[in-house]
Formats: sequence, C-alpha cells, structure tokens
Amino acid sequence: MAGTDVQHKGRGFCVKSILLVEDSRFLRVATEKALVRGGYSVMSASDGEEGLRMAYATVPDLILLDMLLPKLGGPEVLHALRNNPLTALVPVIVLSSLPQKNEARLLKEGATAYFEKSKMELDQSSESLLQIVRRMLRPVTEEQVLSQN
Repeated sequence: MAGTDVQHKGRGFCVKSILLVEDSRFLRVATEKALVRGGYSVMSASDGEEGLRMAYATVPDLILLDMLLPKLGGPEVLHALRNNPLTALVPVIVLSSLPQKNEARLLKEGATAYFEKSKMELDQSSESLLQIVRRMLRPVTEEQVLSQN
C-alpha cells in the first residue's frame, strides 16, 4: 500500500507523503516549501541512489523525480521503481529541464506525468506544480477502475 497515513493534529485526515528527488539544492528547498504549504509531508533526496533507497523504505504516495541526477540517473531510477512491486504503482511525476519532446518517451517508460522545471513558478508558490500533484493524488473512484477494464 503506497504512502503513510498520518493523523494530523487530531483532526483525523491523512497527509499524503511525497518523495522529492532533486539534486539542485535551490530547487529542492523551494519545491519542499511549496509542497509543505500545500499540506503534504515531504521527504527529499539529492541523488538517484538515495532517492531509490528512500522510495523502497517509505513507499510514498507520490514521487517527484528529476531526470539528471548524480550517482544514478532519473531514467534508471524510474525503471527500478517500475520493476519493484513495492513502488510499481506509485505515481511518478518527472521533473525535467529537457524540452517537452521527451514527454512521450518518459510516459512510455513509466512516468505518470511530466513537468517542465521552467514552469515551476517558484516565486508564485509553485501553483502549477501543486495542481498536477493534487491531480495525481486525487482518489480513484470505483467507476474509474471499472472503465479501465
């Protein structure tokens, strides 16, 4: 089961966990702040090996994955996540500085969504990133599951 349910201040709702794998300290800190402001629990890793270890250990609800990472590149991390039963169904949003022409290939390789870093709007609370995160974490209805079969 993906994620960790956390009782938040006794109110009885679940806080969704997000693993952010990004080597740029500036982008990592800015994105973490935006996600926390959005109500998410955030863990972060600065390289691919650390990100993969954290994903297997915590099984987050969502992973934000940079493609150009030290030690183990984003494509290799994505491949490993998709081939491990623990993380195979965890949504992965690829964060990339690469042009969007790579989107189709990344989606074919297992990414759930693609987000171009240049659209992060860090000075505007990263609302465009938060919108895609919310969409990926929206509960799936029984009708949606049945319509895919």
